[in-house]
Amino acid sequence: MDVIERIDQQVKGHPVVIYMKGTPQMPQCGFSMRAAQALGDTGVSFAYVNVLQDPEIFENLPRYADWPTFPQIYVDGELVGGCDITLELAASGELKTMMEAAAAKQEQPAG
Repeated sequence: MDVIERIDQQVKGHPVVIYMKGTPQMPQCGFSMRAAQALGDTGVSFAYVNVLQDPEIFENLPRYADWPTFPQIYVDGELVGGCDITLELAASGELKTMMEAAAAKQEQPAG
């Protein structure tokens, strides 16, 4: 499978996914740490991909959504942005609302 197809499956297969350096429990950069903490503070579960463990994703993710930096946060299949945007959305309460809506949407039976 092509790496862009793999990324696409990850983005569309999870209500919320963060591509970060490290893991939420052991982040490897401050931006990833703050973004993952903001996601965690919502109480809504989310998936993560450690880009440092997958060089193919690390190299190709920036061209997937034309976003050059990490972390990258996707909600309901759409790029939300990086750390700064995520923190702004968290401060306004919008991040939790978006994440809850995406999680609820995936729980609905198809049809």
